[in-house]
Amino acid sequence: MVIYLAALQDIPQTLYEAAELDGANGWQQFIYITLPLLKPVTFFVVAMGVIGTFQLFEQSYIFSGATGGPNNATLTVVLLIYQAVFQNLQMGYAAAIILITLIQRRLFGGERI
Repeated sequence: MVIYLAALQDIPQTLYEAAELDGANGWQQFIYITLPLLKPVTFFVVAMGVIGTFQLFEQSYIFSGATGGPNNATLTVVLLIYQAVFQNLQMGYAAAIILITLIQRRLFGGERI
């Protein structure tokens, strides 16, 4: 959020003033000015989230050997997806896990994508 806040503060106010003079309402300013100027920042945030997820996967995979450890102590969502896809060849199950995770993040929030 701090990265987005910095990016929002970096957008020149003159763009919004010019859009207002042209008759754009708040929603149009958001769609045509704010969102396009935040695309590089959004890419950066998503890329860093993916990198962080892979780093978490690496630790669990090294410690447990892709089994989840004793009593699934080191089993993460990413490791569960890995098990479903590469060990059990259950593509539908892995896709369902991803979909449910995305819905959960959307409804209940979360720091990563």
